[in-house]
Formats: sequence, C-alpha cells, structure tokens
Amino acid sequence: MAGQAFRKFLPLFNRVLMERSAAETVTEGGIMLLEKSQGKVLQATVVAIGSGSKGKTGAIQPVSVKVGAKVLLPEYGGTKVVLEDKDYLFRDGNIFGKYVD
Repeated sequence: MAGQAFRKFLPLFNRVLMERSAAETVTEGGIMLLEKSQGKVLQATVVAIGSGSKGKTGAIQPVSVKVGAKVLLPEYGGTKVVLEDKDYLFRDGNIFGKYVD
C-alpha cells in the first residue's frame, strides 16, 4: 500500500490522513461507466493518524479511528494532500462514521 510515503510524514494531534477508494468503472452487469457518470466516491481508507488532542484536563484524547479503517466522508470539504504523486485527503473532524466488519 502506501506505507513508505508515511515514514517521512505523520499527521499531528487529532488529524487523519485518508486515501479515497477507487470509483466503480464497471457495473455488475459488465457495462463500462463513463467518468462523469461514476459519481463521487464517499468511502476512504485511513492510512495515518495523529496521536490525539489534549482534553480539558490535559489528558490526550486518542483519535477515534485506526489505520486501515474504512470511513464515510462528506461529499465536499477536507484538504487534498499529494505525497509521492498520489492524492490523499486530510481531515480532522469531518468523518461521518466508520464501517464495521
């Protein structure tokens, strides 16, 4: 996966770095979809997380997702980050939820 890109980059505090899932290009019936009819992919995989943020008491509040978790994102928002010619999303509080296996 993209593990080597993150040896030199780790998010700070409660920030989360995610890789958006690939869009479906073929339907179940085998029909190829045009790029503009594919729609925006709202699912991503967490590839790196920060250590957490300090709470009111000074204790560190850990990030609520782990590396490898599948999460649901809003359609707009976040910051695009390019590492080693690959696009990632950088968010800290905009994750709607995570998928449970």
